Amino acid sequence: MKLSPACFLLVGVKLGMRSIPIATACTIYHKFFCEINLDAYDPYLVAMSSLYLAGKVEEQHLRTRDIINVSNRYFHPGSDPLELDSRFWEIRDSIVQCELLVLRVLRFQVSFQHPHKYLLHYLVSLKNWLNRYSWQRTPVSITAWALLQDSYHGGLCLRFRAQHIAVAVIHLALQAYGVEVPAEAEAEKP
Repeated sequence: MKLSPACFLLVGVKLGMRSIPIATACTIYHKFFCEINLDAYDPYLVAMSSLYLAGKVEEQHLRTRDIINVSNRYFHPGSDPLELDSRFWEIRDSIVQCELLVLRVLRFQVSFQHPHKYLLHYLVSLKNWLNRYSWQRTPVSITAWALLQDSYHGGLCLRFRAQHIAVAVIHLALQAYGVEVPAEAEAEKP
């Protein structure tokens, strides 16, 4: 059974990862399981390896020990922290080996264009376009950001271009609050 990316999103947050490295980890995870049979590898191991690799790719290096401890705590609540015994070293070695496997399966293409920068630019433009009252009374930007983060729970990051995802989450946020964009009625498309 495929692990929900929500699980390791939370592990990434608990590890203090920024949004882009977490997005990269999710993309690596989704892309890996698009190429490989879901039952072929342990999803928890792939998740930990994705976090570790994303930290390297996005230059927010994480210690393997931290990934193991936080993941163990999250995936097995109530369990004691792992001792530095043979079990710990087996997991650590497995993460490193799985990282190499992931790199080979993805043909070393682990750098991705994420919608975050587009979302920020589009939100600034939208803020300048809308009247001040509409912008201040609704948390459009917070909602759009939350929707963007949630989009990584599924494979949207693989199926659509970054710009389109950014526009889509803004559109959903505007719809959620009933905010009308000036001149939308005259436009050919919403």
